Amino acid sequence: MRRDSLIAAPKAPVSSGDYGGRRRHSIRRVAVILLDHSAPFIFGLLFLAGWQIAVWVNNIPPYILPGPIRIAEALHSDIGTLWPSLLVTLTVTVEAFAAAAIGGLVLALLLTSSRWIERSLFPYAVVLQVTPIVAIAPLIIIWARDTQLALLICSWLVAFFPVVSNAAVGFNSTDRNLVDLFHLYGASRIQSMALLKLPAALPYYLAGLRISGGLALIGAVVAEFVAGTGGTESGLAYRILEAGYRLQIPRMFAALVLISVTGILIFVVLSLLSRFLLRHWHDSAIRNG
Repeated sequence: MRRDSLIAAPKAPVSSGDYGGRRRHSIRRVAVILLDHSAPFIFGLLFLAGWQIAVWVNNIPPYILPGPIRIAEALHSDIGTLWPSLLVTLTVTVEAFAAAAIGGLVLALLLTSSRWIERSLFPYAVVLQVTPIVAIAPLIIIWARDTQLALLICSWLVAFFPVVSNAAVGFNSTDRNLVDLFHLYGASRIQSMALLKLPAALPYYLAGLRISGGLALIGAVVAEFVAGTGGTESGLAYRILEAGYRLQIPRMFAALVLISVTGILIFVVLSLLSRFLLRHWHDSAIRNG
């Protein structure tokens, strides 16, 4: 072998044209990413601007349809009244969601542990899901006597079924070959549940939690509407009724904005939790990451 063949050939110099092409490609890629993430905000700003312009052009009075500026002013001036009500609604939502998350997982474990238990209990879970909460909320408020407990029960009833259903599907979707392999190696039921079935059901369970979080807020607001029509002061729904009776429509929209923002934050937090727990091993988090 010739000695000069061992000497590495010098690298070809990078031309200014190649450098410029790479730079333009990087700039386009950054622009696409920024546009992709800013598209919802751009659409929202355009929608709010169109709304405000329509109110100005048509001279719509604020007691019929306030513009975004009037709503922002009401949100700023009435935050002292709306904030305590938001805390009441948020407290009921979080407590009901926690109860649904824990109770739903436990019930899903029971349902998938025995076909007899599943056939006995699952139909009643479906009955609770399909029963309109508006129809039974007055009865719950009368029976519970304590308003906060009644709101918690109503919110829990709405948020409970998605957790049970998704978690049960996750447990039943465990790979049967892996289940047989665990049995072959003499794994106990606790070991199979902790090391195989729970990880397999985790993506389904987290999907159920994302659904349940929003439903818990909806259930709390609906129950507060029912309680508010009976004269019981509670959360943001009562403030909406109060503002409607007094024709304080900007305050009503401000309360609606707080409810919407709360629901968005709940969904974002649960989505981030799901991505954090699944980001290293599940396809849904890896593809979206």
